[in-house]
Amino acid sequence: MTTSTEYAAGFACLVGRPNAGKSTLTNALVGHKVAITSSKPQTTRHTIRGIVTGETSQLILVDTPGLHKPRTLLGERLNDLVRETLLEVDVIGFCLPSDQRIGPGDQFIAAELAELRRAKRVPVVAIATKSDRVDRARLTEHLIAIDQLGEWDAIVPCSATKGDQVDEVAGVLAAYLPPAPGPLYPDGVLTDEPEAVMIAELVREAALEGVRDELPHSLAVVVEEMVPREGRPADRPLLDVRVNVFVERDSQKAIIIGRGGSRLREVGSTARRGIEALLGQKVFLDLHVKVAKDWQRDPKQLQRLGF
Repeated sequence: MTTSTEYAAGFACLVGRPNAGKSTLTNALVGHKVAITSSKPQTTRHTIRGIVTGETSQLILVDTPGLHKPRTLLGERLNDLVRETLLEVDVIGFCLPSDQRIGPGDQFIAAELAELRRAKRVPVVAIATKSDRVDRARLTEHLIAIDQLGEWDAIVPCSATKGDQVDEVAGVLAAYLPPAPGPLYPDGVLTDEPEAVMIAELVREAALEGVRDELPHSLAVVVEEMVPREGRPADRPLLDVRVNVFVERDSQKAIIIGRGGSRLREVGSTARRGIEALLGQKVFLDLHVKVAKDWQRDPKQLQRLGF
């Protein structure tokens, strides 16, 4: 552990199967929303960095898509993204939700991490997320199962939604960071993601809320332009934000738009509130839903949509 006379700073990566609570934990550690959360698995598409600055350490969290057995070209690319990230971090947090039994997905990731530990000696901390959803007996059972799953440098239970043991997770991860002359990012910086990426993520989060299971994988969001509205008084600026939401089929377009455009209006107002909070100014959000047929399997379209 670092003492008060020395500083540690570096990168930590949270991994786990889809919907293991990685994004919620990232937000809880940072104390601010930097990663989108959704009840739908596979919602994280970008490595979002959340920055946790303390008196003796700075923990830079890299939130990745869930490692999974891929079924599409997009799935393969997301897995590659995770593996590349894992090679560059100082410590890994492996999230295993307490309200679910350890399954093949967890075993798949544990095997990948064991390989990585052998090759690079990266420390791995197992984190039993969502501890508030189970009783003490079930949590104990889960912690024993985690212990038997592999070799971990530490095992920590936590609840990101309730704030239980979140500081403990931060402290354990920070203990494995290398010494540094000081923070890598200035105090007060919470993420280094470009605003356009954050805006696209907020729109995607709003669009995913309450939709059918087939949609999450088929949804891509691109910010086309962000321009200040001309002729506005200096004390009441307005930012025009034009965003395209891409789906793969006409039937999915109908789901997003809803009857008479009701669903799209709801998505727009939810996303706009998040964007205004992020930017600290009024926004006019112009949303368009477009069909990009089978984009997850088309290398050209994947590239155009930023994957």
